Amino acid sequence: MANLPDLINTTEQLDEVLSRPSASLVEFMKRLDGDIMILGAGGKIGPTMARTAKRAIDAAGVRKQVIAADLAPLTSLAADGIATASCDLLDLGAVERLPPAANVIFMAGRKFGSTGDEPLTWAVNVTVPYHVARTFVGSRIVVFSTGCVYPLVDRKTGGATEETAPNPVGEYAMSCLGRERMFDHFSRTRNEKVLQFRLNYAVELRYGVLADVAGKVWRGEPVDVTTGYANVIWQGDVCNQAILCLGLAASPPKVLNVTGPETISIRQTAIRFGKMLGKEARITGKENGLGYLSNAARARALFGEPSIPLQRLMDWTAHWIRIGGENLGKPTHFEAQNGKY
Repeated sequence: MANLPDLINTTEQLDEVLSRPSASLVEFMKRLDGDIMILGAGGKIGPTMARTAKRAIDAAGVRKQVIAADLAPLTSLAADGIATASCDLLDLGAVERLPPAANVIFMAGRKFGSTGDEPLTWAVNVTVPYHVARTFVGSRIVVFSTGCVYPLVDRKTGGATEETAPNPVGEYAMSCLGRERMFDHFSRTRNEKVLQFRLNYAVELRYGVLADVAGKVWRGEPVDVTTGYANVIWQGDVCNQAILCLGLAASPPKVLNVTGPETISIRQTAIRFGKMLGKEARITGKENGLGYLSNAARARALFGEPSIPLQRLMDWTAHWIRIGGENLGKPTHFEAQNGKY
């Protein structure tokens, strides 16, 4: 990606860099027919997704609408010229009243707070997908899923591939597989075009594995390395790839792992952040070699390498922590191996 800043200093600058469309996405918009609806657009990634799609459409010079829908108001997206809709996705009637869209990116889901309120997690992660899959049978649908549907794997394996059989740990991950199965059912019985977008882990400067580790080092808190390895990918690349995947949605449904090429060591990442931040990295635990690790070679063959390399992500993150940049207060809990979030 050209003209990348050496460092990022403001939220406005961060949002601009995050939502830059790639040249391939701009060209794709010239070929894609119909509007794009983003369901669950109020989450961590949704606003970036909506802005990336809008900027790609504008750059392509085509007439197409981006519709962002969520229960909460999306006033900042409306201010950017993106159509918005308020919808309780747990209400089938409300979902059926949404405007039709040839292309749907499904991002609604619940993770944090699942432990102790598992019924709500299942309702959001399974009932809502049923409502959407039933309503948008004629659409292309990219379904945001997670690498947590795979079993924990040893780092020596190179990560789970799309052929690895799901074996989720804990009710959150089980419900995420349930989400996939709702769309799989309509894809197989009603020819709905679906792609399961198995992501782990998206990062930007306000949240993610890198922000989690750097923040702990900065505050002098111990970094648990029991889950000693992780994959990460810049959220801007996630959004570009997800929109491009609309062209790959099919019946029977497809599956695609999405993450960065490196398997990062949490221990070494903490030590590097310590040197960058002038702090001593405090380490606790001992690596057991396991993690939610995915092999995204298929996605890289389709879309190329991520646009932001790991070292630049670390440079940006360390600087952001140092200047007191915003944090969303939503830790990834990548350390958890028992499925409880």
